[in-house]
Amino acid sequence: MRRFCFILTIVFLFCSQQAFSQKVPTGNPRDFKVKTCLHSVSYAGVWRGQAKLSVDEFLDKAKELGFDGVMLVAKRPHVSPLDYDATARKALRRKIENLGLELVCMAGYTDFTAGADKAGIPNVEIQAAYVGEVAKLAKDLGTDMVRVFTGYERPGVPFDKQYALVVEGLKLAGKRAAEHGVTLAVQNHHDIASHHEMMYWLLKEVNLPNVKAAFDPWTPTLQGLSPEQIRQAVLKMKPFIVHTTAAQYVRQPRFHYEHNFTNFIEDETLIRAVLIDQGIIDYKTFINALKEIGYQGYIAYEMCEVLDGGGDIENLDKTAKKFLEYVKDF
Repeated sequence: MRRFCFILTIVFLFCSQQAFSQKVPTGNPRDFKVKTCLHSVSYAGVWRGQAKLSVDEFLDKAKELGFDGVMLVAKRPHVSPLDYDATARKALRRKIENLGLELVCMAGYTDFTAGADKAGIPNVEIQAAYVGEVAKLAKDLGTDMVRVFTGYERPGVPFDKQYALVVEGLKLAGKRAAEHGVTLAVQNHHDIASHHEMMYWLLKEVNLPNVKAAFDPWTPTLQGLSPEQIRQAVLKMKPFIVHTTAAQYVRQPRFHYEHNFTNFIEDETLIRAVLIDQGIIDYKTFINALKEIGYQGYIAYEMCEVLDGGGDIENLDKTAKKFLEYVKDF
């Protein structure tokens, strides 16, 4: 009996690994294909001057522009689990399918180090429960992926304590997501494990077959990595990359006047969004690196900052179309 149980356990783990490994890069460049996805945050009215569309309007827009799929914000003003009951979920899924779009991913919003200085509040459990609800929402809507974040680093709290909260949160959330057959794609966005070397370590430590990476070139570019170093980062992260989101930015120099010196003192640069071919991120190198590893996922696109040219519908559309034109050459 003990041997039989052991065999069942091995079979279960093998099947689980297989079930959550469909989108992992194959290693064969011939398996790479550009599949485009539009992130609804681009039309959510989040940034100054940015137009806001309803979910249905956004879906129509994604289809009109020519995207293959969509990534939906899993909070208000778009698709919060609080606002979508069973009937609303069926209607939304039907809308997506009728348009011939693929729901690629639900965009979850987590910060597992929130409240790190207030041990009495179970913030990690609360956020893991939220991810579980988003995973159920994702399944109901027809996708098997939820994007999540790690955590922002809080001053005055030991780093290892915060790192441990992220590990705990991803494990709890990953297990909840697995109940719905959903993979968590951890984006290199927040402070903890934003560098690819630490992200690689983190995902190995979490060690769940459905906790992978949503790896973007934005973070390593701002961290000062060269194009070749970013290529090497993609090669390093190959076992984990199941999703990526593209956006393009420029640096705007900032200075403040110091009257004691009758001079301007340099501050941190400001980041603004621009057309995909006009900024600081080398997407030619990055996408070719994805091709090199046989990446299987979508390339999502977002306009997630104050945008050059303004945030009206016409400029948002023009910028999104430019992305589609740019990636078709790969």
